[in-house]
Amino acid sequence: MTFTEEINRRRTFGIISHPDAGKTTLTEKLLLFGGAIQEAGAVKNNKIKKAATSDFMEIERQRGISVATSVLAFEYNGYKINILDTPGHKDFAEDTFRTLTAVDSVIVVIDVAKGVEEQTEKLVEVCRMRKIPMIVFINKMDREGKDAFDLLDEIEQKLGLTVTPLSFPIGMGYDFKGIYNIWEQNVNLFSGDSRKDIEETIEISDINTPELDKLIGEKSANTLREELELVEGIYPKFDQQTYLDAQLQPVFFGSALNNFGVRELLDCFVTIAPKPKPKHSEERLVEPQEDKFSGFVFKIHANMDPNHRDRLAFIKIVSGMFKRNTPYLHVRHGKNFKFSSPNAFFAEKKEIVDVSYPGDIVGLHDTGNFKIGDTLTEGEEIHYKGIPSFSPEHFRYINNADPLKAKQLFKGIDQLMDEGVAQLFTLELNGRKVIGTVGALQYEVIQYRLEHEYGAKCSYENLNVHKACWIEAANEKSEEYLEFVRVKQRFLAKDKQNQLVFLADSAFSLQMTQQKYPNIKFHFTSEFK
Repeated sequence: MTFTEEINRRRTFGIISHPDAGKTTLTEKLLLFGGAIQEAGAVKNNKIKKAATSDFMEIERQRGISVATSVLAFEYNGYKINILDTPGHKDFAEDTFRTLTAVDSVIVVIDVAKGVEEQTEKLVEVCRMRKIPMIVFINKMDREGKDAFDLLDEIEQKLGLTVTPLSFPIGMGYDFKGIYNIWEQNVNLFSGDSRKDIEETIEISDINTPELDKLIGEKSANTLREELELVEGIYPKFDQQTYLDAQLQPVFFGSALNNFGVRELLDCFVTIAPKPKPKHSEERLVEPQEDKFSGFVFKIHANMDPNHRDRLAFIKIVSGMFKRNTPYLHVRHGKNFKFSSPNAFFAEKKEIVDVSYPGDIVGLHDTGNFKIGDTLTEGEEIHYKGIPSFSPEHFRYINNADPLKAKQLFKGIDQLMDEGVAQLFTLELNGRKVIGTVGALQYEVIQYRLEHEYGAKCSYENLNVHKACWIEAANEKSEEYLEFVRVKQRFLAKDKQNQLVFLADSAFSLQMTQQKYPNIKFHFTSEFK
């Protein structure tokens, strides 16, 4: 296969939703269709001892939620598919935001009963801002929920999307009979048996055929005809280019748990979804077809295998081919590195790959050289943008609960912060360590992982901080800057990259400080240079 053909057959996408909408279940079923797994695991069912493939951290299995993005790759109908299953819980949103820099398109999962929820709104907002093409999957159709048209209206109003259904449900909940696939013009009958790999599919090119009445009953058939007429009248016709420009969002209905409507989604997705796209760097636009390799780190995961204490940097390949045992330039360090065992992923299972192409995600063993946002190239100095650290919303002092394990604690914090799980600030006044997170649940995850992966125990103390702001001053020798540093010393800290951060204790104090020192800039993300 030629280099261009390899690029064209790749589909790299993220799955996003509010917690519990069925995101991880959908991921499992997509893997099932790709032949990547033999049986799907339920994330929250204690009777099924097999946990979901993409939730491989111990804490995820206990809680029944995803707390880290996992990467899964498989082949389907000649396409190479890379799925990034993201955490839905708002406390892990930062991981999801960063992951969205590495995908070319997105599937948004919505629960038929709950409709559009808060976390979905935030994530879709990020996708709209970055002009990422989206497909909507309305899940759990075998349960009672909102009317299909009401849901489509809600998606348009709350998420600001322009939708067009490519499949439509026949009934819902107890009356759920199946789905009419507008894209392929056929009817899928629902058997309610999740063990069946593929439900019965019947080609129906003309919905006025009497055969439809026999299949689903006269009443349901007439309702479906009326609804499809409405769909045709109200919603725009699907146009692939408009979808790729992120101005039109196709909608599919189904039940991921019952493996229903998933194949239709996947078949349509591989046909219409974008191949790897060009990416902006600070210097220029980088095209996937370029000969020379470039890529960036969007995630770091410590201890994927706790027995080996390994740290993996996840790299999204943007251009050229990534080859094993070839020296590449680490732009920030200005040094060349060689990688003897780059990994392709299947959740926590890894295999060594010799060559990877644009769109692929590669895991590189890291001994502390990488941080999130780093660029690797074949020699050119380019910097990919858009992977900032956000201003945390929760702050606590971290204390060592076991003095004999100080070294392990320090190492654990250091590695977990590199992952971007949370941010570490060191107070200028007394050197105390403060951990800032986007969500409070992160503290539990940190405490759990420190104990189980590093053998260290920690305790927390509350700290009253309203906002962390990164400081930028044109002249660090100016009287204004020196006075600011002197007066605000007890509110100043350094982050892991040694950038100065102001920890404002209230919105009022932040406002007053900004007014008093007009030549100093206060930024809410770390990426401002």
